[in-house]
Amino acid sequence: MALMITDECINCDVCEVECPNGAIYQGPEIFEIDPALCTECVGHYAEHQCEVVCPVECIFVHPEHRETQEQLLEKFQRITGRS
Repeated sequence: MALMITDECINCDVCEVECPNGAIYQGPEIFEIDPALCTECVGHYAEHQCEVVCPVECIFVHPEHRETQEQLLEKFQRITGRS
């Protein structure tokens, strides 16, 4: 799964620096999450760090990018080169 940021985003940018994979970036109107880089913090943390720091609770699981824990771990390994 990848996470997504909804239109309720207030562009505070606190989530961007918390992403260990660099998946969060400033889009044309709000911050966005690149599903190819989002591992939901699997391999890094027990919780979604962007969700933890978001003051308006606008980060949710993306319904079009569902992945298993195993797939997220494989993505983490591919992105970071770690096992």
